[in-house]
Amino acid sequence: MSEEPDPKLLEILVCPLTKTMLIYDREKQELISRAAGLAYPVRGGVPIMLPGEARELSELERAAIK
Repeated sequence: MSEEPDPKLLEILVCPLTKTMLIYDREKQELISRAAGLAYPVRGGVPIMLPGEARELSELERAAIK
C-alpha cells in the first residue's frame, strides 16, 4: 500500500505551470492538472511537482476529468 499525501498539503498545492487547483487520483497516485493536461506523480506520499516529471494526459483522460 502506498503512503498517502497529507490532505492539508493537497488543499494548498497548485499546478506549478498554471497555478490552478489539482485533483488527486488515489488509484494512480497522481495529482491531475486539468488546465495543463498533466499528471504529477506522488511517490511515497510526496507530490513531485516538477513539470519534467509529469505525464501528459491522453485525450481520453482529459475528457474523463470531472
